[in-house]
Amino acid sequence: MGLDEEMRNRLKRWLFTLLGKDPEGVVVCLRSGDDALSDAMVAEIRKLEPGRRVFEARADESYRTLRARFRKYRIGLMTTLIPVPAAALLLAPTKILAYNTRLERHHLTLSIASWLFLRGVPLDRIFLRPFSDETTRPEGHRVMEGRARRAGRKSVAVLTPYFPYPLSHGGAVRMFNLLRETAREFDVIVYAFTEGPVTDLGPVLEFCSRVYLVEKPRYREPRWSTVAPPEVGEYESPAMLALWRAREADVAQVEYTYLAAYGGDVLVEHDVTFDLYAQIRARKKTFSAWWDWWRWHRFEMRALRAFRSIVVMSEKDQALLGAGTVIENGVDLARFAPQPETKGRKLLFIGSFRHFPNIVAFRYLTEEILPLAPEVELTVVAGPDAWLHWTHYTGKVRPPGTILEFVADVRPLYHHANLVAVPTLESAGTNVKVLEAMAMGRAVISTSSGCAGLGAEHGVNIWIADTAAGFASGIAKLLEDTPLRAKIAAAGRTRVEKQFDWRAIGLRQRALLRELAGNAPEIRTAVPGDLAAIAAIQKASPEASQWTAESYLDHDCRVAVSHGRVVGFLIARATAPDEREILNIAVEPAVRRAGIGRILVETVLAEARGLAWFLEVRESNLAAINLYETLGFSAAGRRENYYHEPPEAAIVMRLFS
Repeated sequence: MGLDEEMRNRLKRWLFTLLGKDPEGVVVCLRSGDDALSDAMVAEIRKLEPGRRVFEARADESYRTLRARFRKYRIGLMTTLIPVPAAALLLAPTKILAYNTRLERHHLTLSIASWLFLRGVPLDRIFLRPFSDETTRPEGHRVMEGRARRAGRKSVAVLTPYFPYPLSHGGAVRMFNLLRETAREFDVIVYAFTEGPVTDLGPVLEFCSRVYLVEKPRYREPRWSTVAPPEVGEYESPAMLALWRAREADVAQVEYTYLAAYGGDVLVEHDVTFDLYAQIRARKKTFSAWWDWWRWHRFEMRALRAFRSIVVMSEKDQALLGAGTVIENGVDLARFAPQPETKGRKLLFIGSFRHFPNIVAFRYLTEEILPLAPEVELTVVAGPDAWLHWTHYTGKVRPPGTILEFVADVRPLYHHANLVAVPTLESAGTNVKVLEAMAMGRAVISTSSGCAGLGAEHGVNIWIADTAAGFASGIAKLLEDTPLRAKIAAAGRTRVEKQFDWRAIGLRQRALLRELAGNAPEIRTAVPGDLAAIAAIQKASPEASQWTAESYLDHDCRVAVSHGRVVGFLIARATAPDEREILNIAVEPAVRRAGIGRILVETVLAEARGLAWFLEVRESNLAAINLYETLGFSAAGRRENYYHEPPEAAIVMRLFS
């Protein structure tokens, strides 16, 4: 010990002796009514300060009582649970170590951080997102090769905040399915952030040409202090930026608004984020809620102007932004197939806790709705790392009951459920889980927010309730009225079949990308001057129907034009108000296998949504059958001796667009 330090210690002991106090600082732990939290707080302090004397007192004791008890001691530290009692502020205003219900601790000072902590904001939302000593932005990347690129194909680069597999939440489901649909026509290169090791790449590499993986930055900045939303800062990565700028692709697509700063051609608004924060602002009515809304609104509206095209999930989102092409969420109708119910009163809730509105919905269901409902058997799927996200957003210990985290295949849970609950209070975009439940043939009870943008109708294909009492009453009614529940479930399946098949949605995705990539053939309505070219193409295509070309102008006749020349045609007609039929299609032999036939079909399908489409194809025309199947058509019948010259059976195919 140096001379100066020894002198300071002597002076300190002399001074506190004059004041009648013990010169060694002690720790005072104020216990609150929550004994479990108080026990944990005291145990941690004794571990952190093994050389100090630790005293315990009650937080509800008066300042006069505490002052008299500790008059002889110098308080070096006073710990207390939030809310901090006034007596503590009077007795040791600069020595308070406050604990929240997460048992996170913070030394109180005259600062914004302390004010936020006292208001219940978690430490990781004040300083650390996620916990680390400082902001770090990892360098380097991994490259995984997938399907070989094809000569002459256009390419699409897709930037995403996470790898789109496994299918553990709605965003991953959407990206996985639309990447697969995009790959039917384009080479796809994925640029994805990761938050841990990615070990299961196989399904994505089956249809993507290459995958770049970059570790997500560890972000440590005050959440409240930046004008840009903090989620934007979380993804500022020099490594990813260098890769993205060096991309070699015809179209660049960015998933989620908070990656918009990277730039590109297409911005996919999985939700209108400022709309979500507007709902929170309306409910909470606090300055922090307003601040989150304001900066998201500012950032998002500016971001939209930097892209050539915006994709939104619903007409509601399109109206909010005043722009955008609607490419809805969808469902894999072949995978999510209905099965008969089993008897019971089983209620299913699915919602990844990584998305905080699902935590709000879960608490609304379990704390406000179910206490009013008759006894039900509840199953909950909360997604990967559920309790990490739960603690982050609620500051509470894990709730009781059996709650599943990541489930690789949720279909068996739907099979055993009698009713699916979507009690969402705050939501933006559209909910994939509603579509999956409908596809599985299960009745859904939801708030208006939970099914927004899906065109669902109360009492027809869904049950909608916006109060806890109404939701509980709806659960009781649907569980007791089996015919009503079955009718709603069947109508829900019909609804998704007509509008939310990923294959049909993929048509619109590819049409948008094709337009942005350029050099695609022009598809337009035929005029009389095209008839000679149509007749010549038809004559050179013996597998096509050989009808009089002049009659085609009485129907919906489209031609594909490349370099000023008609190279293909398609004829369609309406057979009923909600049905269309493709009568004939042919492409000039010299330009076949360039995707012109696919583009002709996709164009008419994309323009007439929500309809049933039919066509006939020669049984021997395997190339055409394969094309139609990739577009979502399936065999629906067979007509013997339908074709002549040569005689042959026709396969009838059907698609809901």
